[in-house]
Amino acid sequence: MEVVYGPVPSWRLGRSLGVDPQGGWTKRCSFDCLYCSSGPTAEKTVERRVSVFPERVERELREALREVEADVITFCGLGEPTLAGNLGELIGVARRVSDLPVAVLTNSSLMGSGEVRGELALADLVKGKLDAEGEGRFREINRPHPSLRWEGVVEGMREFRREFGGEFAVEVMVIPQNLEACGRIAEVIRTIGPDEVQVNTPLRPSPVRPLRREELEGVLGSFEGMRFRWVYGEEKPEVGRRVGFRRLRLLKRTGEP
Repeated sequence: MEVVYGPVPSWRLGRSLGVDPQGGWTKRCSFDCLYCSSGPTAEKTVERRVSVFPERVERELREALREVEADVITFCGLGEPTLAGNLGELIGVARRVSDLPVAVLTNSSLMGSGEVRGELALADLVKGKLDAEGEGRFREINRPHPSLRWEGVVEGMREFRREFGGEFAVEVMVIPQNLEACGRIAEVIRTIGPDEVQVNTPLRPSPVRPLRREELEGVLGSFEGMRFRWVYGEEKPEVGRRVGFRRLRLLKRTGEP
């Protein structure tokens, strides 16, 4: 198995069976986030292309689901999943193979594209993210492709929320560099109107130190009035047998996606 991996125990999703729709062995992403546990972005791009064919995903999913138990099929992996030019087709494969709900974990960077929003809308749950309250901190923390602008990303998230009939969550990865901005980030998220906010900090190996429980707890008041969960307040499920160990090691996903 090289595209399908897990399940991994997720505090957000339960037993999450991952599908990497890019399937490569180097990180291809539209961001190069300070905190990313996958390391530096080898190819920073906004160009979508097909790297993994549906026949392969179908074969690996069928094999995996005969061997493991999962609660959800999650498209994520090494880099940004919406860079897969056939993401919608691959989501369709997951739906054909299994009755499990389908999730996509995205950095929200390409939501300004109607084509991308249409493909994401085929999922049951989409998790986007917002780590900055403006252009400056966006450049500092997410280090995006030069063509991307903070306001464009936020407007794409608003548009997706208006169109999407499934569950839309927004993650905030809180690190020392944006800790004092959480109140302003929360105000932007209110204008997006997600179903849930996920307050996180990088507990997997990361170049940036995670916030301690008491530090993260101190910002939760910023999200008052919105449905939210936070990483220290949730339990991860236990998982048994797994598949895709090479990719699990590459992604450092012994925890959750």
